[in-house]
Amino acid sequence: MAKTSTQQYLDIAEIRDNTVVLKDGTLRSIILCSSINFALKSEDEQNALIMGYVEFLNSLEHPLQIVVQSRKLDIEEYINRLKEAEKKQANELLRIQINSYLDFINQLVEIGEIMTKRFFLVVPYNPLGNKGKGFFARLKEAFSPSAQIKIKREKFIQYKQELDQRVANIQSSLNSMGLDSATLDTQGLIELFYNIYNPKTSQNQRLRDVSQLGVEIV
Repeated sequence: MAKTSTQQYLDIAEIRDNTVVLKDGTLRSIILCSSINFALKSEDEQNALIMGYVEFLNSLEHPLQIVVQSRKLDIEEYINRLKEAEKKQANELLRIQINSYLDFINQLVEIGEIMTKRFFLVVPYNPLGNKGKGFFARLKEAFSPSAQIKIKREKFIQYKQELDQRVANIQSSLNSMGLDSATLDTQGLIELFYNIYNPKTSQNQRLRDVSQLGVEIV
């Protein structure tokens, strides 16, 4: 009996050219956005931010999903760098200070989990829509998770250009509110979904660079 791949139960058909292609033929681009400490702003600054956010929402002509991701902060790499710096430090006083700082970090981690928040904006593009599909057609798709829509390269480029224009408009609006943003590339998208669907495994098993993976990108 053939084993069923868990990939059949995911909505994602493929990730290519910094774009997520879903099994229903729609595209997604994901923007990583910085945050603002609203409480530290003056009243005038707060009002300006609120008005800017309202104008941003009113300017949207398409759906937009805002996702806030909370994860335990992984400081293992940071600690390893400190340990290496301690070993290489010739100055005894600085070496002692690095060691004391390492002890402080380790104690801080033991006291409680340090959480980090990341903010994502999911920008969709639906070239076809589901208006022409009846109820039973959509029901069949729901129970056929392996069904995928293959998008021709020429059409994909056209759809992606439309999606990229939406992303550019959104990033321009974010910039006007003092927010920095970056569109996730293919590697970033793969790592994001890998961490989402494998929260425990991803802590111990790092994902290799997409260019080193044994997959064929068409």
